[in-house]
Amino acid sequence: MNGVKVFIALCRILGWITIALMPLAILGGIAYYGLKGYLFEPLEPGSKKKVIIEIKPGTGFKAAAKLLERKGIVKVWWSLDLLSRISGNNTIEAGEYNFSPSMSPEEVLKALVEGKIYKRTVLFREGESIRVLGSLVEKAGLVSKEEFNKVLYDPKIIKLAGLGAGSFEGYLFPDTYHFTKPITPKQIIWTMLEKGEKVWTPAFQRRADELRMTRHEILTLASMIEKESGNKDEQPLISSVFHNRLAKGMKLESDPTAVYAIPGFSGKILKKHLKVSTPYNTYIIYGLPPGPICNPGLSAIKAALYPADTTYLYFVADGRGGHIFSSTLAEHKRAVEFYRRRRR
Repeated sequence: MNGVKVFIALCRILGWITIALMPLAILGGIAYYGLKGYLFEPLEPGSKKKVIIEIKPGTGFKAAAKLLERKGIVKVWWSLDLLSRISGNNTIEAGEYNFSPSMSPEEVLKALVEGKIYKRTVLFREGESIRVLGSLVEKAGLVSKEEFNKVLYDPKIIKLAGLGAGSFEGYLFPDTYHFTKPITPKQIIWTMLEKGEKVWTPAFQRRADELRMTRHEILTLASMIEKESGNKDEQPLISSVFHNRLAKGMKLESDPTAVYAIPGFSGKILKKHLKVSTPYNTYIIYGLPPGPICNPGLSAIKAALYPADTTYLYFVADGRGGHIFSSTLAEHKRAVEFYRRRRR
């Protein structure tokens, strides 16, 4: 009998405990689902929006989290703070990040602690002059054109590079570059310069020595080849024309050199341009111009070093993206007339 009474009493006590704890359980469930929305769910699921946010050097984790809340990436800043405490990792790397409100707080935190820095792309094409670089880096959002050009044309910076040239023209290798912020103009220039140094191998230097030419002269010749034709198959033939003319003491008569030093030139090269007297105009001067007229790619550099074995002294556009090569002036005149008839 006593055992039955004890059992009934225990059941009552358990019932009271259950009733007492039920609100806590309900509150716990509500709290869980509430926190789940803050900790694990994106602010805007499925959003296509992208936001570039810069975390400046010296920014603490809490300040960065609050910045992300202000920028509309997470619902509340403390969700990132709480997750970082749970994971034990709140060390972040300064730089730009490409975030979206479609990312969960976990994904945002992972990007921050793993340093998934956003990279800005600069496409510097073969045959382009350093004159366009300022616009390219500004368009990429790295530094302003004015700030970049101030360093690019600074004689002290050029001297510091140790090129033995008066300009970076020809020495900044054309390629697709990926930069992260913060960055300075000098860092951008040095990256391109170092790529050019890597391309210029000891074998290239030995070959230049065999030709009795300096690296500067090879890059100057390569820049002319690049401007004459981007066709990699034709470049060694064009190179052979220039080498043959140099050997004979003939003027190189390369159209792109005639307009390089004409301020603000753009458009089609006309006969009047060929008569403009500048240090670069190879219709006026003998030998190579004083420096490169663009930044040549690898194929043009190789063509300058290893010209095709020909007797060609002339070439003219064929009107179809290629050229007709000739060994004599008579052949060349016939080729020019053929081109003129084709244009009519």
